[in-house]
Amino acid sequence: MSSTLNLHNRVKKILYSLTGITLAENKDIMIANRLHKLKRNTKFTGGDIEELLDSIENGDYITEFINTFTTNKTHFFRECFHFEDLRDRVLPIFANSAKPIKMYCSASSTGEEPYSMAMTVMEAKESLKKNISATIVATDIDTNVLQYAANGVYRYSKSSKEFPNWIQPSKYFKRRVEKNLASEEILIKVKDELKRMITFKVMNLNDPSYPFQKEEFDVIFCRNVLIYFSVEDQNKILKKLFSHLKIGGTLYLGHSENPHELINYVQRIGQNIFIKTKDLF
Repeated sequence: MSSTLNLHNRVKKILYSLTGITLAENKDIMIANRLHKLKRNTKFTGGDIEELLDSIENGDYITEFINTFTTNKTHFFRECFHFEDLRDRVLPIFANSAKPIKMYCSASSTGEEPYSMAMTVMEAKESLKKNISATIVATDIDTNVLQYAANGVYRYSKSSKEFPNWIQPSKYFKRRVEKNLASEEILIKVKDELKRMITFKVMNLNDPSYPFQKEEFDVIFCRNVLIYFSVEDQNKILKKLFSHLKIGGTLYLGHSENPHELINYVQRIGQNIFIKTKDLF
């Protein structure tokens, strides 16, 4: 038992050192399963799992380790009220001013969130009958999910409730034929007009600084990712993100997240919707 505990603590320490992600105490089964997956992903034949961890600490298999131990739970239009606020409040401002809008998705995962942002832009263009020049930067630490996102191919069930009633998936996806899928499932591929709006990049939110300009973004989505960090590191990440958000820009957080030390620098206008009112420094 103690050897297993030591092994799992070692995994947690390595993961924190590489990503800043803190694994909870109740993740032992998950860690055990992912260690088996890690051996498969690395095709490691040099010895036991401790030797594989030695190799990772010496700089080998870093990408495989990160990709194995990061969590990528997401779906299209998750917490849809944020996209409705983007459609109804934020985008009309840019449609009327003719100014371009630049948005950042800080945890792209397999791409559903940034593509949902892009579909929201397209819907606003259509309903307002005005052009909106929009660009989206979407980052993640996991290279596998970023490649998945860039490919833009998803399984879709005909009975799915994933898309809100104001989105018609057929406007934004091409259907692909796949004989081996269950009868109620199809493959759908994101249309190029959405892809052109988004730039996918590898980035670690735990990095000391981000490759963006001061006050570069009008909108930042940072949802359901802070929960994987300690409160101290959440504050650090939020402050870094905040420096890249314009005064008057909107920060969207996940349902169980809060702005912590930013609370006196934002105006809350909805369910985890915050407008930046002043700079930290």
